[in-house]
Amino acid sequence: MTSPIRVAIIGAGNCASALVQGVHYYRDVQDGDQVPGIMHASLGGYRIGDIEFVAAFDIDRNKVGKDLSEAIFEAPNNTLRFCDVPSMGVPVKRGMTHDGLGKYLSQVIEKAKGPSADVAQVLRNTRTQVVLNYLPVGSEEATKWYVEQVLEAGCAFVNCIPVFIASDESGYWPNRFSDAKVPILGDDVKSQVGATIVHRVLARLFEDRGVPIQRTYQLNFGGNTDFLNMLERKRLISKKISKTRAVTSQIDEVLPDDDVHVGPSDYVPWLKDRKFCHIRIEGEGFGGSPINVDLKLEVWDSPNSAGVVIDAIRCARIALDRHLYGPIIAPSGYFFKSPPIQVTDDEAREGTERYINGI
Repeated sequence: MTSPIRVAIIGAGNCASALVQGVHYYRDVQDGDQVPGIMHASLGGYRIGDIEFVAAFDIDRNKVGKDLSEAIFEAPNNTLRFCDVPSMGVPVKRGMTHDGLGKYLSQVIEKAKGPSADVAQVLRNTRTQVVLNYLPVGSEEATKWYVEQVLEAGCAFVNCIPVFIASDESGYWPNRFSDAKVPILGDDVKSQVGATIVHRVLARLFEDRGVPIQRTYQLNFGGNTDFLNMLERKRLISKKISKTRAVTSQIDEVLPDDDVHVGPSDYVPWLKDRKFCHIRIEGEGFGGSPINVDLKLEVWDSPNSAGVVIDAIRCARIALDRHLYGPIIAPSGYFFKSPPIQVTDDEAREGTERYINGI
């Protein structure tokens, strides 16, 4: 039998809710079973039920101090509830705020009183192996503060948000993880079938079929706190860069900035955790004839990425087992929008399968 994968979560919002529910819902899945959104029931010898949540951090007074099983269903969380979760004996600790609470989120979230927990010590005390970053988009300084705690505690890090740590072009953060001899996977998690992956695949299809792309857009809107948070446009910078690069990396010719628009566009409260995406690609066919695609996609946003994160957690544990450290390239390319190295999705999947099999 494999040992449990001891996981800590930063941010007990919708994404954490979908993830925790999913791990409980599929905890008894056996080798060879098929699970929607999961690469393999057993990945590197680890099953979904091997994931064990041992720590969680948040700043919301509705969540801090409560068991994680309760906190994931507290307002303003509004994702799909597809199973009940029994008490886990994991109290949500008071985290660090920094820039994690923006202008609009502060209107719906009241900060918990009291000092921040000693995060590094909590990680050590709980023998955490893998830390997930689910902070709100735009939490640049808060993410970097937590990264320091993760490095101090010697944990693997899975960065689910668009703050460029694994893909830091200066090399500072990748080198810090290499020096600490711990792995990192990131940045900015892809969904199972989300706006970015659909847009990437369509863009690659145009290229592979010899149709030059002239212009394209992707407009997203939804009703969760992620979209509320992104009404504050300055918090959109890294998200827009991440999503744009994810798409343009699949296009051979560099398009003028004015001909590419990718990013969130609005917040519609009654949609809750549902997300709508509109994609348009305009290309030039034979003889200059136009070839255009208009597509609409609807998903529940948080469950759409939960299975991907389950696979990323297991790949992080494999890295720990094999004493790999620094950015873990192949899984980062498959699971994240802004990995250290961008490749096509087919290449990323093949590389991840080889990684899992130790090839």
